[in-house]
Amino acid sequence: MLCPVNKYRSMTVWQRSHELVVCALKETDRAYHPRSRSLFDQLRRAAISVECNLVEGYALGTPPLFRRHLRIAIGSAAETESLVRTAEEMEYLPAESARKMAALLDEILALLFSLMKRTAPSGRT
Repeated sequence: MLCPVNKYRSMTVWQRSHELVVCALKETDRAYHPRSRSLFDQLRRAAISVECNLVEGYALGTPPLFRRHLRIAIGSAAETESLVRTAEEMEYLPAESARKMAALLDEILALLFSLMKRTAPSGRT
Protein backbone atom coordinates (compact mmCIF):
# COMPACT_ATOMS: atom_id res chain seq x y z
CA MET A 1 0.00 0.00 0.00
CA LEU A 2 2.67 2.53 0.94
CA CYS A 3 5.49 1.80 -1.55
CA PRO A 4 7.07 3.08 -3.70
CA VAL A 5 7.59 6.29 -1.80
CA ASN A 6 6.87 8.77 -4.62
CA LYS A 7 3.30 7.47 -5.02
CA TYR A 8 2.15 9.90 -2.30
CA ARG A 9 1.90 12.50 -5.07
CA SER A 10 -1.16 10.71 -6.42
CA MET A 11 -3.08 11.24 -3.17
CA THR A 12 -5.63 14.06 -3.38
CA VAL A 13 -4.91 15.01 0.23
CA TRP A 14 -1.23 15.53 -0.58
CA GLN A 15 -2.10 17.56 -3.71
CA ARG A 16 -4.37 19.87 -1.69
CA SER A 17 -1.80 20.09 1.12
CA HIS A 18 0.90 21.07 -1.35
CA GLU A 19 -1.44 23.67 -2.83
CA LEU A 20 -2.02 25.01 0.69
CA VAL A 21 1.72 25.33 1.34
CA VAL A 22 2.32 27.21 -1.91
CA CYS A 23 -0.68 29.46 -1.24
CA ALA A 24 0.38 30.15 2.37
CA LEU A 25 3.93 31.01 1.32
CA LYS A 26 2.86 33.30 -1.51
CA GLU A 27 0.09 35.06 0.42
CA THR A 28 2.16 35.65 3.56
CA ASP A 29 5.01 36.99 1.42
CA ARG A 30 2.59 39.29 -0.38
CA ALA A 31 0.93 40.56 2.80
CA TYR A 32 4.05 40.72 4.99
CA HIS A 33 4.27 43.49 7.55
CA PRO A 34 6.56 43.55 10.61
CA ARG A 35 3.52 43.22 12.92
CA SER A 36 2.50 39.98 11.18
CA ARG A 37 5.90 38.31 11.34
CA SER A 38 5.41 35.87 14.23
CA LEU A 39 1.88 34.92 13.17
CA PHE A 40 2.91 34.39 9.55
CA ASP A 41 5.98 32.38 10.57
CA GLN A 42 3.80 30.02 12.62
CA LEU A 43 1.14 29.82 9.90
CA ARG A 44 3.79 28.86 7.34
CA ARG A 45 5.31 26.21 9.63
CA ALA A 46 1.91 24.70 10.41
CA ALA A 47 0.90 24.54 6.73
CA ILE A 48 4.25 22.96 5.80
CA SER A 49 3.81 20.45 8.62
CA VAL A 50 0.56 19.14 7.13
CA GLU A 51 2.24 18.23 3.85
CA CYS A 52 5.46 16.97 5.42
CA ASN A 53 3.71 14.68 7.88
CA LEU A 54 1.71 13.09 5.06
CA VAL A 55 4.89 12.41 3.10
CA GLU A 56 6.86 11.22 6.12
CA GLY A 57 4.12 8.88 7.32
CA TYR A 58 3.65 7.50 3.84
CA ALA A 59 7.39 6.94 3.38
CA LEU A 60 7.75 5.05 6.66
CA GLY A 61 5.76 2.27 5.02
CA THR A 62 3.71 0.86 7.89
CA PRO A 63 0.02 1.51 8.56
CA PRO A 64 0.54 2.34 12.28
CA LEU A 65 3.22 4.94 11.50
CA PHE A 66 1.16 6.33 8.63
CA ARG A 67 -1.86 6.77 10.95
CA ARG A 68 0.34 8.42 13.58
CA HIS A 69 1.53 10.98 11.03
CA LEU A 70 -2.01 11.48 9.77
CA ARG A 71 -3.03 12.46 13.32
CA ILE A 72 -0.15 14.93 13.46
CA ALA A 73 -1.18 16.33 10.05
CA ILE A 74 -4.74 16.77 11.35
CA GLY A 75 -3.41 18.75 14.31
CA SER A 76 -1.28 20.91 12.03
CA ALA A 77 -4.23 21.53 9.70
CA ALA A 78 -6.38 22.61 12.65
CA GLU A 79 -3.58 24.90 13.83
CA THR A 80 -3.26 26.39 10.35
CA GLU A 81 -7.02 26.98 10.22
CA SER A 82 -6.89 28.87 13.51
CA LEU A 83 -3.94 30.99 12.39
CA VAL A 84 -5.59 31.86 9.07
CA ARG A 85 -8.68 33.03 10.95
CA THR A 86 -6.58 35.18 13.28
CA ALA A 87 -4.57 36.63 10.39
CA GLU A 88 -7.79 37.61 8.63
CA GLU A 89 -9.34 39.11 11.75
CA MET A 90 -6.17 41.14 12.39
CA GLU A 91 -6.34 42.26 8.74
CA TYR A 92 -2.89 40.86 8.06
CA LEU A 93 -4.28 38.69 5.24
CA PRO A 94 -6.77 39.86 2.62
CA ALA A 95 -10.17 38.21 3.04
CA GLU A 96 -9.92 36.50 -0.37
CA SER A 97 -6.59 34.88 0.57
CA ALA A 98 -7.97 33.71 3.90
CA ARG A 99 -11.09 32.30 2.20
CA LYS A 100 -8.97 30.38 -0.29
CA MET A 101 -6.82 28.86 2.46
CA ALA A 102 -9.87 28.11 4.62
CA ALA A 103 -11.54 26.27 1.73
CA LEU A 104 -8.39 24.22 1.15
CA LEU A 105 -8.18 23.43 4.85
CA ASP A 106 -11.82 22.28 4.96
CA GLU A 107 -11.11 19.88 2.11
CA ILE A 108 -7.80 18.73 3.59
CA LEU A 109 -9.31 18.02 7.00
CA ALA A 110 -12.19 16.05 5.45
CA LEU A 111 -9.72 14.02 3.40
CA LEU A 112 -7.46 13.39 6.39
CA PHE A 113 -10.34 12.18 8.56
CA SER A 114 -11.54 9.94 5.74
CA LEU A 115 -8.07 8.50 5.30
CA MET A 116 -7.81 7.87 9.04
CA LYS A 117 -11.04 5.87 8.91
CA ARG A 118 -9.91 3.89 5.87
CA THR A 119 -6.56 2.99 7.42
CA ALA A 120 -7.91 2.15 10.88
CA PRO A 121 -7.37 -1.42 12.07
CA SER A 122 -10.55 -3.52 11.85
CA GLY A 123 -12.95 -2.76 14.63
CA ARG A 124 -11.46 0.68 15.35
CA THR A 125 -11.92 4.18 13.92
